[in-house]
Order: sequence, then C-alpha cells, then structure tokens
Amino acid sequence: MIELEEIRFDGARPVEGYGPGFFRIGGAVLRGNVLVTPEAARLWSGPEDMASLLALAGKVDVLLYGTGAMMGRAPAAMVSALGDLGIGVDAMASNAAARTYNVLLSEGRRVAAALLAVD
Repeated sequence: MIELEEIRFDGARPVEGYGPGFFRIGGAVLRGNVLVTPEAARLWSGPEDMASLLALAGKVDVLLYGTGAMMGRAPAAMVSALGDLGIGVDAMASNAAARTYNVLLSEGRRVAAALLAVD
C-alpha cells in the first residue's frame, strides 16, 4: 500500500505557478525575473545583479538558475563567483528550475532560485 504525505514547506515560499512574464510565489504574483529563497521572493534584474546573488553566501548551498523558456548556461562569471563562496549553480529552463526548487525546498535543503521570466 502506498501512503501519500502532503508536502509541507514550514513557512517557506514555494513557486506556486508561472506563465508569460510572471511567477506566483507564496500567494503573490511577481511580474518579471525573480529571486526566490525560503524566506523571501522579490523581483530580480537578472544576471547582471550579482550583488543579490553574492548576498546568498552562507545562506544557501545551491542556486537554481532558470534560463527562461529554453535550457541554457549560467554566465561563467556567476558560476565562478558563487562557486568561490561555496554555492553551486545549476542552470535549466525556468519552469524546470521552479519545480526543482520546490522539491529541494520540501526536503529542507538550503536552496535559492534565480528565475528569468518566460515571455
């Protein structure tokens, strides 16, 4: 017999939905690129905003980088700078990054997601 358990996020903010140009996170709709951590979700100007990503040092172990509609690579400078701080970067399409973020969040992992909006 299979037992199902409801996923619990214990106050953290999962990505509840996404669509053209928006993400729904913790009940709020954010239009544009977003940076999501268990504690907060906010608009993010994109990979040129390294200060926001560097501020994750000591708070997360992995950053899921959502590259938009298609699979792509994270900028080398981003991977290098975050790697120097002990943060791994995993790049994938934004929809896959959002789903992966939720799974890792439900496991209690120290994870963040930087997601480029899909138009």
